[in-house]
Amino acid sequence: MKRFSCDEWAELITAYLENDIDEPTRGLFEEHLTGCEACENYLHQFRVTVNALGTLGPEPLSGDMRDRLMSAFRNRRDSRVEDRSGS
Repeated sequence: MKRFSCDEWAELITAYLENDIDEPTRGLFEEHLTGCEACENYLHQFRVTVNALGTLGPEPLSGDMRDRLMSAFRNRRDSRVEDRSGS
């Protein structure tokens, strides 16, 4: 059975938290956690961060910023349409 290094584990933490890994891999992760205080702390910090950011609302945009973004989106859309039509 594969053993994960701390670096490999950290790269897959999001998949672990979202239950997007298979059961054998999940078991290996949890086994690693029981013997690695650093990874256990990292997981805790990651969860705290996700919970904190999950409660933030969107920051309102100024009218000028909204207009500039909408213009950029329109220009991008228009250039894609031109590319597809061969113009």
